[in-house]
Amino acid sequence: MSDFILARVSETLSKDQSVESLVRQLLEMLEVVTEMESTYLTRIDDDGRYQHILYARNSKQLDIPEGFSLPWGDSLCKRALDDGCYFSNQVATHWADCEAATALGITSYLSTPVHLADGSLYGTLCAASSDTHTLSVRGEQVLRLFAGLIAQSIEKDYLVNQLREANAALIAHSYTDALTGLPNRRAIFDNLMTLFSLARHLNIHIVIGFIDLDNFKKINDELGHESGDQFLIQTGRRLLDGCGRDDVVGRLGGDEFLIACPGSPINQTQPERLIYLKQNLQHCLTGEYQLGSARIFYPGASIGVVEINPDEIDADSALQIADQAMYQDKKGKEKQPFIRLN
Repeated sequence: MSDFILARVSETLSKDQSVESLVRQLLEMLEVVTEMESTYLTRIDDDGRYQHILYARNSKQLDIPEGFSLPWGDSLCKRALDDGCYFSNQVATHWADCEAATALGITSYLSTPVHLADGSLYGTLCAASSDTHTLSVRGEQVLRLFAGLIAQSIEKDYLVNQLREANAALIAHSYTDALTGLPNRRAIFDNLMTLFSLARHLNIHIVIGFIDLDNFKKINDELGHESGDQFLIQTGRRLLDGCGRDDVVGRLGGDEFLIACPGSPINQTQPERLIYLKQNLQHCLTGEYQLGSARIFYPGASIGVVEINPDEIDADSALQIADQAMYQDKKGKEKQPFIRLN
């Protein structure tokens, strides 16, 4: 039997699997070794208030239900830990005050704590029966071995999740403009590639708006860089509020922003839509800004809005065309400085 269990354990550990899959296989083997009809793993809340049955295997009359929870102080496991007694085949006598054990009909009980690497108590690994069983040295050893294996698997799972979260945060950081929280230049180009691919599939144009904030240097010089930063942040918010939820909105860098969205069908042109979009963007950006202690009226930005055929022009060239349109807008209008209101 020992060789069989060792072979099963070795085979189980050789597989890359989830904590749940590992635990369920170990519970099955634990039932064979202890000859008890219920084996289960519990989890104790971080605040130590409740104990939960995470996974259970029930093969006969005794049924320890998965998902069952009870106050930690009322549990059989808590009494066993406090007494330093991890086995009894007279549970009704030994822990007569444990209503949960009585209700479940537990007569024989064997458990061990599951401790993580930092010494914290994760939960317990248990075997129980409604019949009377004697303590098996082999069963006790296997129980402790399995508890250690489960703890290692949980630690590994925690580590993998932490690495995934860290990697996701790193990716999000590398694609986000630190000041405004908008997609940065790298993210903009990735989103444009996706938008271009979608537009080709749908046989539609792409509309791109290139925005340059006139007089931004003057805001920085006269009001300070903190006010300049606030101006950029508020500009980003206004653009997000004024654009559709599926539009690409981002900061290219400095005082340059970009928006992109699906356009008209390839066989149609809608210059009035480009005019409307440009007017809408100008309306979003024109107005009063509270920059720290300074309140200003900002007269608007230079904006170039173009419609691109994605079958004829790539993302880099499209951005250059929009940039040129913005430059023509800047040249063709009278410069209006911002007005300080206080």
